Amino acid sequence: MASMRGKQTVRDMFLSMLVITAVAGVVYLFIPHDDKADPIKAVDYRVELATARRAAPYPVAAPAGLSKDWKPTSVSYEGQAGAGWHLGFLDPQGRYVAVEQSTTPAKKYVPEVSHDAEDTGRTQEVAGEEWQRWEGPKYDALVLHAEGVTTVVTGSAPMESLTEMAAALKTAS
Repeated sequence: MASMRGKQTVRDMFLSMLVITAVAGVVYLFIPHDDKADPIKAVDYRVELATARRAAPYPVAAPAGLSKDWKPTSVSYEGQAGAGWHLGFLDPQGRYVAVEQSTTPAKKYVPEVSHDAEDTGRTQEVAGEEWQRWEGPKYDALVLHAEGVTTVVTGSAPMESLTEMAAALKTAS
């Protein structure tokens, strides 16, 4: 009787596994899934932009007129002293570009948001304004100083994409 009991246990375990596999297969077939879907979802930053523009002590910049191929991926605004505005994008080739603004002194703020980029001493004219060029091991950056605010366009994208973003930045009129 003991030998029969062991065989039943193995047979029951095998049947249980067969039932579980069948149920999992049915669930997989009938639950919708899209293997080609983009895993990075675009964010709608309009509400955060409106909030930041009302609350910030400086004119908050956001792009206008970029092609639909630019995908907004992250947004935040922290109103405390030294905090600021962040808007992240993927350019049309899927490389990262961010707009960062803060009242924090530039010498501290720019290396922080650009992952240790350094001032090259060169400038570049973008949309009629002189931006400083910074280069780093991970991110490059374009930096614009205005009264009380530093605007940084930074990311892993090439300088052409950073320039395109900087040229598209507008503040509320």
